[in-house]
Amino acid sequence: MSESALLSHGNDFGSGRMGGVGEENGGFRGHQQPKWFTPRRVLVLFCCINLLNYLDRGTIASNGVNGVPGDAGCKKDETCFHGSGIQGEFGLTYFQDGILSSAFMVGLLAASPVFAHLSKTLNPFRLIGVGLSVWVFATAGCGFSVGFWSITTFRMLVGVGEASFVSLAAPFILDVAPPSQSSSWMSIFYMFIPVGVAMGYVYGGVVGGALGWRAAFWIESLLMLPFAVFGFVSDRIYLKGSLDKLQAIPQSDVEVADVPTADEVDSGVHEPLGGDGVNNKASALLPGGLLSDIKELAMSKVYTTNVLGYIVYNFVLGAYSYWGPKAGQAIFNMGNADEVFGGVTILAGIVGTYCGGRFLDYIGSSLRNSFKLLGVATAVGATGCFIAFMSQSLVAFIILLAVGEFFLFATQGPVNFVSLRSVNPNLQALAMAMSTVCIHIFGDVPSAPLVGLFQDWVQNWRLTTLILTSIFYLAAAIWGAGKHTCHH
Repeated sequence: MSESALLSHGNDFGSGRMGGVGEENGGFRGHQQPKWFTPRRVLVLFCCINLLNYLDRGTIASNGVNGVPGDAGCKKDETCFHGSGIQGEFGLTYFQDGILSSAFMVGLLAASPVFAHLSKTLNPFRLIGVGLSVWVFATAGCGFSVGFWSITTFRMLVGVGEASFVSLAAPFILDVAPPSQSSSWMSIFYMFIPVGVAMGYVYGGVVGGALGWRAAFWIESLLMLPFAVFGFVSDRIYLKGSLDKLQAIPQSDVEVADVPTADEVDSGVHEPLGGDGVNNKASALLPGGLLSDIKELAMSKVYTTNVLGYIVYNFVLGAYSYWGPKAGQAIFNMGNADEVFGGVTILAGIVGTYCGGRFLDYIGSSLRNSFKLLGVATAVGATGCFIAFMSQSLVAFIILLAVGEFFLFATQGPVNFVSLRSVNPNLQALAMAMSTVCIHIFGDVPSAPLVGLFQDWVQNWRLTTLILTSIFYLAAAIWGAGKHTCHH
């Protein structure tokens, strides 16, 4: 079965016809969709929330909010430099500062499975409203924090609030997107990750510099409040793939999904599912069924290779997003490091993410081609960034950094394509969830504090960034080897 046919089979819905979410605001199997609902409005809504989520990531990393440490041993009554922002006011080491960037992941990873499980029986939009309400409270709390432990606690709560959205947004988008545009819609959604972080650099630098770092968090909180309220007042959206509809779907309407052909994927994972389709899906709700599904994912060489490369890639990218502006400011003595990194990342993120997806479509959206693109793009991007941090000229640095980030962000579409298409359709949601858990737990969660600890030791941002950037080559090698896990 061709990949395009598989997409149509797995997503038999779209604008203009029933069968999934249905027409622009039609019903689903007798259920009436909310009056506001259209697939495009869902996409726009989630993109806006995603933008604010990642705006917060960039904000806390910006020099205007994060600040710089004061002189060692400097007392309040002395005239020496006392530092600025969070790091200066609370007297944080680089290691402690790095923990702040990772603290929200604790709440995110702990709460995501809870929200995902509750979404089977409760209104997912109501759950998003609950989560975003926690996010609003937590970001406001960051502005009222009094020290390292209080702001760390609030950053954890930010992760709890974000978990409801992160665990539910991608399935919504995949479910409502037209079959022929599902990859494009996902690319648009993921595009707001680098855009949000980059805008956070600029926003944090401007607002933090003008109103103080605390005001940056308070304004963020107010911006997210309308979305939290909307989650509470919106009626439920009914999705084609909702597990809570299992009881209402006649057995004749449930069939075992076709799977990709053996020449595209790891044949050990893609054996036809046996038995009754309803019973298979129902068993997935049980703990044993979940463990069995996770084991099936782990047995896929294609999937595990892709996730392993993604972990290494995210280890570097996570540290980049947090320490990049500070490193650039120190190496090149930039007074506007937030704006420079923000502008470069916005441009490279938008163009790179879009071009990566389009180029994969051009050469043929196969798993082998995806791995080839991932390996080459990451290696080229790493080289651009490595030379950028070696350069002595600020202009050369900006140009090379833009080129490097363009190729690095070109991986966003292909890496998620592999995660989705290397597994059986009924495991796609779990595949995305486990990928997210792995790249955070083993990737950007430890990377920021470890890089901060290394910088505390060497006190040389150029050396730190060069060693960090070289790790991209490991990700490129893993992804490059991934094509050998796909059958010819």
